[in-house]
Amino acid sequence: MPTTPASASSNRPLLRVGTRDSTLALVQTALVIAQIQQAHPGLSVETLTMKTIGDKIQDVAMTKFGDKGLFTKELETALAAQHIDVIVHSLKDMPTQLPANMRLLAITQREDPRDAVIMHAAHQGRRIDELPPGSIVGTGSVRRVAQLRRLYPWLEFRDIRGNLTTRLAKLDADGSPFAALILAVAGMQRQGLGHRIAHALENVMHAVGQGALGVEVRSDDARTVGLLEGCLNHRESRLACLAERELMRRLEGGCSVPIGVTTEWTQGGRALRLCAVVAAPDGSSEVRAEGELAVVDENDADEDRLALEDARAHRLGADVAAAMRAKGAGAILDAIQRPAPIAAEILAAATARPE
Repeated sequence: MPTTPASASSNRPLLRVGTRDSTLALVQTALVIAQIQQAHPGLSVETLTMKTIGDKIQDVAMTKFGDKGLFTKELETALAAQHIDVIVHSLKDMPTQLPANMRLLAITQREDPRDAVIMHAAHQGRRIDELPPGSIVGTGSVRRVAQLRRLYPWLEFRDIRGNLTTRLAKLDADGSPFAALILAVAGMQRQGLGHRIAHALENVMHAVGQGALGVEVRSDDARTVGLLEGCLNHRESRLACLAERELMRRLEGGCSVPIGVTTEWTQGGRALRLCAVVAAPDGSSEVRAEGELAVVDENDADEDRLALEDARAHRLGADVAAAMRAKGAGAILDAIQRPAPIAAEILAAATARPE
């Protein structure tokens, strides 16, 4: 577990931040650390990086993973062992059920949550609906494929694994089979690659939590909770993402289940509208539902405000999930063949791979 000190002074209070070791994860962690140090200028911070099982197993499609927390387990193990004090996650990678004594303390201000089309050089200037029949579009997301197959049935969708840099290299390689990739707008922008985006997909609902960062701590770590609770949460992003995560929890979804969402604020920023879709992986059917609820109430007492707003956001997610089940979303989800947990020998081999 390599350690990168972000600040070095043994005479100052120390906070140890854990993250995956990908370029994007490090960029995102640096953004959170900057917020922390702006609020606590005297605080030293160390960044501890590691590879997760999801990072190590690059030759298996995400759709074949049955385990939850593929990008979080090792970090949470380190947190439980008190090797680190806090974890910075891409919120969309966080399971809705956290381990005992773990808490989603904060959700940062959300970047653009939409999906983006990245074109091969041979198709520059085109939009996805202008690609010729049979063109291959790369994505590792069942959610994206389920929606895109309904919109663009003449295209072929193929799994592609690896971090953002690796996937772009596969797109750009000589003889690449891919005409385009679908990636998150936020990840491209955070790595300074926004110029590669051909266009954002306005008609595809994004992943739960996409574009936001989640900050996880031990529930009983009063020192870290006290340091971070007031300086990282972005109110609108937090409430929108809590509603989305409750919807996914009620529908028992994960990264391999085709649930898409959008959220928007209405009534002058007082109410939240949540729209959701569950689509069959082959694009043959889908169920959509939406709901709206006043989440912010100026009459809330200050000491109760956060808890009341969080509770209303959860209620909105639960209501929309119930509406989707009433429309038949459960049948689509139940028909999806859930992969078995990763075999022990595969996990052992991945763990033994060099970092």
